[in-house]
Amino acid sequence: MDNNTYPVKLFSGSASKEIAHKISRHFGVLLGKVEFRKFSDGEFEPSFEETVRGAHVFIIQSTIPPSDNLMELLLMIDAARRASAYKIIAVIPYFGFARQDRKDKPRCSIGSKLVANLLVTAGVSRVITLDLHADQIQGFFDVPVDHLYASSVFVPYIKKLKLDNLVIAAPDMGGTKRANAYSKYFNSGLVIGHKVRKDANKVKEMALIGNVKGKNVIIIDDMIDTAGTLSLAAKLIHDKGAKSIRAIATHAVLSGDAYSNLENSPLDEVVITDSIPLKRKSSKIKVLSIAPVFADVIGKVTKYQSISPNFVI
Repeated sequence: MDNNTYPVKLFSGSASKEIAHKISRHFGVLLGKVEFRKFSDGEFEPSFEETVRGAHVFIIQSTIPPSDNLMELLLMIDAARRASAYKIIAVIPYFGFARQDRKDKPRCSIGSKLVANLLVTAGVSRVITLDLHADQIQGFFDVPVDHLYASSVFVPYIKKLKLDNLVIAAPDMGGTKRANAYSKYFNSGLVIGHKVRKDANKVKEMALIGNVKGKNVIIIDDMIDTAGTLSLAAKLIHDKGAKSIRAIATHAVLSGDAYSNLENSPLDEVVITDSIPLKRKSSKIKVLSIAPVFADVIGKVTKYQSISPNFVI
C-alpha cells in the first residue's frame, strides 16, 4: 500500500509548543492549526482548524502538571477520532503520573495504568514517549508503545567531554539499571546512592556505595523533581573527594526548591532534555534537544520502518 495515501499531520498541545515546533522543523512540515476555546469557568475545548480525515495525526503533548494538560491531550485525541483520522499517535515527551506504577502501600491508585486506559479509550492508536520512570508502564497499554531513550543525545555529549577516570553514579537503588547501562557502555566504574525517605519528596539520609575519590562523576537519572535527592547525592560525592560532578537527567520537572537546590549544590553542570519547558534559566543547566530523535521516529513510524537503530544503549 502506498503510504502517500495517508498524509502526515503534526499538532501541538499548549504544554509542548516549543518542542513541537522543533520536531516539526526537523520533520519538514508545519504544525497543524488547532484552536483552544476556553470558557469562563475554566473548561476548554480543542478543535482542529483543518481536515484530518484519513491522516496520520501526531499530537505532541507532555502531560506535566496541571492535569489540564492530560485532559487537553485526551480531548484532542477524541476530536481527531471523531474527525475520521486514519491513525492517532500521542507523542508524549514526558509521561506524567509515571511514578504511580504500582501499589507501594494499601489503598493507593496506580495512576500510570489509569492514564494508559484513558488514552486508549479516547482513541489513541500508538504512543511515542521518552524515558518512562518505570519500563513496565509499556505493558499498561493495549496499543503499541515506542519507548525512546535520551541516551541517544546524552551519550554523544558525554563522549565530547573526554573525561578520564569516569564514574557513573545512580542517585538511588531504583536508578541502578539505567546507570549500569551507561557504566557498561563507557566501561567505567559505578557507584550507587542508598537513600532513606522521610516523606514523598524528602530524603532523610543517604549513603554512597563505591569509590569516587579523584574521579569525574556523572549522576544519571530519568527526572529531576525537587532536586533534593540529586543535591544530597552531589554533596556526598563531593565530600568523598570527587574531582568533578555532573548530573544528566531526561526530564526537568524542577518543582518546589529545585532551582535553589541545584544552584547551591556542588554540581558543575546539569544536563537535561527539552521534554519539559524550563520555568527559568540557570547557569548550571544545559539543555540538549530530543526533537531530532522524535522527528526521525515519527518518519519511521509512518513508513513502517524499524526504530531499533535509534537505541544507543
